[in-house]
Amino acid sequence: MSMSYLLSVFVKELPGFILFAGIFVPVTLLLLLLIAYFRIKLIEVNEELAMARDPRKVLLNYHGQGQKPRRPGQKENKCKN
Repeated sequence: MSMSYLLSVFVKELPGFILFAGIFVPVTLLLLLLIAYFRIKLIEVNEELAMARDPRKVLLNYHGQGQKPRRPGQKENKCKN
């Protein structure tokens, strides 16, 4: 038996509402949820980029880049040579 014969018999015996409710609707909902999720993430990234490019914070960003992040428990060296 070939695969196309088995598939055609399966589709003929399968009611249309099962095909619609069991396959089409869940896949459509999954795709819509993925689109909504990625849209929300894209909006968040755009907001972060807008904050990073804010000209009022350029000086703050410049001074913040020169400092190394401290590890927890590490003492700060107050005397810099």
